[in-house]
Amino acid sequence: MSTQTPTRDFAPDSGYAWGRLLVSVALSTIGGTGLWSVVVVLPVIEAEFGVDRGGASLPYFATMVGFAVGGIFMGRMLDRLGIVRPLIFGACMLCVGYILAAQATELWHFILAQALLIGMLGSSVTFGPLVADVSHWFVRRRGIAVAIVASGNYLAGAIWPPVLQYAIEEIGWRQAHVAIGIFCVLTMVPLAFALRRRAPLDDHDTAVATRGGGGKTRVATPPRPQTPMPKPVLQALLVVAGLACCIAMAMPQVHIVAYCVDLDYGAARGAEMLSLMLGFGVVSRLASGMIADKIGGLGTLILGSTLQCIALMFYLPFDGLMSLYIVSALFGLSQGGIVPSYALIVRDYFPAREAGARISLVLMATVVGMALGGWMSGEIYDLTNSYQAAFLNGIAFNLLNMMIAFWLLIGRHRHRAQIAV
Repeated sequence: MSTQTPTRDFAPDSGYAWGRLLVSVALSTIGGTGLWSVVVVLPVIEAEFGVDRGGASLPYFATMVGFAVGGIFMGRMLDRLGIVRPLIFGACMLCVGYILAAQATELWHFILAQALLIGMLGSSVTFGPLVADVSHWFVRRRGIAVAIVASGNYLAGAIWPPVLQYAIEEIGWRQAHVAIGIFCVLTMVPLAFALRRRAPLDDHDTAVATRGGGGKTRVATPPRPQTPMPKPVLQALLVVAGLACCIAMAMPQVHIVAYCVDLDYGAARGAEMLSLMLGFGVVSRLASGMIADKIGGLGTLILGSTLQCIALMFYLPFDGLMSLYIVSALFGLSQGGIVPSYALIVRDYFPAREAGARISLVLMATVVGMALGGWMSGEIYDLTNSYQAAFLNGIAFNLLNMMIAFWLLIGRHRHRAQIAV
C-alpha cells in the first residue's frame, strides 16, 4: 500500500482535501438514492404485489442487509485499491440494479435487485468507504469533514424522496427506476475519477501540514487514546451500539410515509416529512461535526443518542399533521450526528491502515440496525394494527445504545484514573 509523503498541495486539511470532500459529498448524495427510493415506493410495492405492510417492508430490509455486507467488502477494497475502482463498479451496479428492479414481475425479483445490485454492490461504496477515505485527508478538522461527507446520505434522503414521488406520479414507478439507474452511472463515474490520488496514510500519529510561507512541516496530531478494553471487545461494543441506535432511528425514517397514509394525510405529505426530517438531519450532522472537534466522537455519540430518544418519545402523543411536521424536524435535528461519531471513535482508537475495514464494519452495523428496525416496525404494525408499539420498541433499543455509550465513557475515565495512579 502506498504511503507516500504528501506535498504541500495535497496535504491533509489542504485546499485539495476540501475539494475532494465536496466531490465525495456529491457521490454520496447520488449513490445514496439506493437507500431511500425503496422507502418511497413502499406503498406502491404493497399494492403492486398484493402483500401486507410487513411484506412490503422486506425490500427495504433486504436492501439494508445487502448494503451492510457490501460496505464491509468495499471497505476492504478501499484499504487495498483506493476509492476510485470501487466507486466506478458501484455506479455500474446501481444502473443495472435499477433497470432490473423496474422489470420485476414478482416481489422476490424486486427484492433480489434491491439487495444484491442496488444495496450490496451499488450504494454501499458511497457511505462507509467514502467516510473512511475522507478521514485520511483531515487531521485538525476531521470531525466536521467526516460529518460533511456523511451528510451526503441525508442529502440523498432530503432530495430523492420528493423527486421520486413526483416521477412515480408522472411516469410510474418502473420508468422512474430506469431513469435513476441511468442518472447514477452518467454522473458517478466522471466524479469518481476526481478522487484518483491515494490517501496519505501515516500510522505514527503525525500528519503533514502546510505553513503560511509555502513550505511544509510535520506536526503532531493528538496522541491516540489508550483503549479501556481489548480492541476486539471495543469493536464489538461499537457494532452493538450502532445496531441498537439505528433500530430506533429506522422507525420514523422508514415508516413515516406509510404512517401518513394510514392517518389519511397521503403519501405526498409523508414524503415531505421524510425530506424535512433528513434535511434537518444534515443541519444536525454538520453541527455535530463541529461539536465533535471540541468534545470528541464519544461525547457526540452520547449527546445525539440522548436527543434522539427524547424526539422519539414525542411521536407517541402527537399525530396531527402539523405536529408530525414539527416532530419530524426535531427528530432530524436530534439524530444527524450519531452515525458519524462512530467513525471518529474508530479513528481515535484504531490505526489508520485499518480504517476502511473497521469504520465500514461499524457503519454497516448501523445499516443493519436500519434494516432490522424497518422490518421490525412493519411486523409490529401487522400484529398491533398501530405504530405506537413500534415507537416504544425504538425507544427501548435507543436506551440500549445510550447504556453502551455511557459505559464506554465511564470505562475510559476509569482507565485514565488507573494510569494516573
